[in-house]
Amino acid sequence: MIRLGLPSKGRLQEAAVEWLAARGVIVERAEEGREYAGRVTGVEDVSLALLSAAEIPQELAAGRIHLGVTGEDLVRETIPGWEAKIDLGLPLGFGHADLVVAVPAVWVDVETLHDLDAAAAQFRRAHGRRLRIATKYHNLARAFLAERGVADFQLVDSQGATEATALHRTAEAIVDITSSGETLRANHLKVLEDGLILASEARLCRSLAAPLSPEQATALARLAGRLGLPLG
Repeated sequence: MIRLGLPSKGRLQEAAVEWLAARGVIVERAEEGREYAGRVTGVEDVSLALLSAAEIPQELAAGRIHLGVTGEDLVRETIPGWEAKIDLGLPLGFGHADLVVAVPAVWVDVETLHDLDAAAAQFRRAHGRRLRIATKYHNLARAFLAERGVADFQLVDSQGATEATALHRTAEAIVDITSSGETLRANHLKVLEDGLILASEARLCRSLAAPLSPEQATALARLAGRLGLPLG
């Protein structure tokens, strides 16, 4: 039996269910009151695991599910050495979101990462502390900024609405996910010209850590054929 992990709720789940249904793989939710139960029909030997989108990369990396639909950003952010544990598969064409560096729109002299580096140095001279950048994506943000020579910043964890931290003065800039940019603009933020960290979207990922019996390998190849993806 192959275990397929899908988001338990939200737009990502709805899009994933529609994408699978268009290929003859039907996800049926359990009766009311059993939110995390369901089954897969239309293909043999596939069971369903309904998880949070953030749990799916962890389960893939641990080998507890064979396939899972999740955002590329979550895989890259949460799984150290993910390349050895998870095959990202192919993009699915939904769940688009850009991970970006954004600063207050009133910073008229800050349009690029080079400008941000200069502003961070000036900020430290003026205030005696590092410029704060709020984010939930510490690993991706730190690596991106370091590779591009931005120094004198401090990443601070954002547990709530990241885009509001600059407005509330709990951070000076942010690294966050955006789809349309409307929320950033509503909070008087702008994306730096070269501030795109990752253009993420949903992917049907395969675990490289999950052992496959001959029967499971056959089931995986059958499912791959139905979906038209090189999963096996």
